[in-house]
Amino acid sequence: MIHVLLFADLEEKIGKRTLTINETSITLSVLRSKLLAEYPNVTGLSSAVMAINEEYANETAVAKEGDQVAFIPPVSGG
Repeated sequence: MIHVLLFADLEEKIGKRTLTINETSITLSVLRSKLLAEYPNVTGLSSAVMAINEEYANETAVAKEGDQVAFIPPVSGG
């Protein structure tokens, strides 16, 4: 299983801080697509920065069983 952490408005919109994905290996691109299919109305998923085990990763990175993947939405401030 792969553990997914959601931050900021992603957590609020999905209603959960963590999700569990029943996969042994998955690219972040495919993982993002799965989440977008399951939560189509959640804006921010498509533009979120991703990290595996607290290290930023790109779409081609592979998350493996036991990994923790974070989706971090864009932040604006003033």
